[in-house]
Amino acid sequence: MIGALPLISPDAPVWLNGLAFVAAAAAVWIAGTRLTHALDAIAKKTGLGEAFVGMLLLGGITSLPEVANVVAASSGGAPQLAVNNLLGSAAINVVLLALVDAVVGRDALTSVVAKPATLMMAALCMLVLAFVAAAVLVGDTAIAGVGVWSVSICVFSIFAFGLSAGYGRRAPWTVKDHEGSPASSDETPRTGLRRLIVTAAACAAVIFAAGYALSEIGETLADQTGLGDGLVGFLLIGTATSMPELSSIRAALGLRRYEMAFGQVLGTNFVNLSLILLADAVFAGGPVFNALGAFEAVLALLGLILIGVFQVGLLERRNSVLLRAGYDSLVVMILFVGGAALLFGMR
Repeated sequence: MIGALPLISPDAPVWLNGLAFVAAAAAVWIAGTRLTHALDAIAKKTGLGEAFVGMLLLGGITSLPEVANVVAASSGGAPQLAVNNLLGSAAINVVLLALVDAVVGRDALTSVVAKPATLMMAALCMLVLAFVAAAVLVGDTAIAGVGVWSVSICVFSIFAFGLSAGYGRRAPWTVKDHEGSPASSDETPRTGLRRLIVTAAACAAVIFAAGYALSEIGETLADQTGLGDGLVGFLLIGTATSMPELSSIRAALGLRRYEMAFGQVLGTNFVNLSLILLADAVFAGGPVFNALGAFEAVLALLGLILIGVFQVGLLERRNSVLLRAGYDSLVVMILFVGGAALLFGMR
């Protein structure tokens, strides 16, 4: 697995692998930004909602690096690296939303998000993370070569994905003061739909290839630095494979597509958590949850707590800011730093 790419070698100096890591991250950043613009234009041309496009299309495509990492790491006998990447990305994606809120926002981000579908996505994503923590603590039993918990979590993630996608049309309530949110341009793009789809597909291919490179380089750096699969899977590879989310969140908020940004983060988390089943299927050592421990349980709960903070902010919708970020975004960043410190002590 390590060294599968010609420019990545455990014998190369750390700085050279670091440069390759930065180059791949830059490719992901550029592709992710262009992807967001293309999908925003597709949403306008087709009439699909921002939350739906963010969750289904943007969230699914930006999960491609995690797919590559899960297959490579788990099939190579490192399920902790694979699962910690998935759980780390779930927490890091939420933090990225808070960080971009501080960089590009003038209003508290949760004060301008008013679609019921976003609240439903947040609640269901918290449930999935709670099930993951429970599975780690209880342990799993294999049936037909895969764990019962892995299958259940995958099925529930897909169910939650579908339930959230249609909730905007079924919701019996709306936010009365939604008209106070900053307006975004609804002008129909001039670029043809076919060209937009081709652009989105090309960006997806770049994200997959560069994301795979990031995961391979990250694993090499894990071995070279000696930090271990848990912490490296959480911080280094989790951050690396979240680069598409960072660029697309930045682009979505720059376009004032707030529901798209939230939908992309939560949609990505649904996809990522369902990939635990993939990690289980390619791991030869039994149910993958039986190879995990307290570190992974705490990591899942960290992601749950961070989403819960934003859930409170979405319900309150208070436009209170400090250092250009909403109070809930600041709380998310502080809790993430505290959680990372706790996990560092547990490694």
